[in-house]
Amino acid sequence: MDYRTLIDKHYSGQEELKALLLHHSRQVADKALIVCAAHPEWNADTQFVEEAAMLHDIGIIRCNAPSIHCHGAEPYICHGRIGAELLREEGFARHARVAERHTGSGLTREQIIAQGLPLPAEDFVPETIEEKVICYADKFFSKSHPERIASPEHIRQTMLKFGNGSLERWEQLEKLMTQ
Repeated sequence: MDYRTLIDKHYSGQEELKALLLHHSRQVADKALIVCAAHPEWNADTQFVEEAAMLHDIGIIRCNAPSIHCHGAEPYICHGRIGAELLREEGFARHARVAERHTGSGLTREQIIAQGLPLPAEDFVPETIEEKVICYADKFFSKSHPERIASPEHIRQTMLKFGNGSLERWEQLEKLMTQ
């Protein structure tokens, strides 16, 4: 099964949400592929990057975020973990790691505990170059405002709202991606 079939399967009857998901995911995939092309020394698996970027937000279907057509029951912060579960069930274990590690600049066990987030007390921080590229690219595009591209300064300000650790991880990603 390819990513298009998987999205069609889980988003049947949810055409507005599916269109938003596909638009956002295509923006992220295109940005991630541009970054990979600028860094051939990484030998990134670009086919995987495209597929994983297209699937990184698949879990939004079960979340409650009416402003972006999500009418599920779970808090939005859980979308990465939910997506990872869906992807593992479908046999996409490597893609699942991207889904659960792309939120913010990654979430640490300490953040999850300190902020009382409804997630397992584990580290969900991108580790592979492919995970890092998708996490980075995702920050430039919002599902709430799909017509906008965030500036690095705007992203820094957003990350700072979630603490110095989030900002530091973002700055490390930005440095790696733009060197």
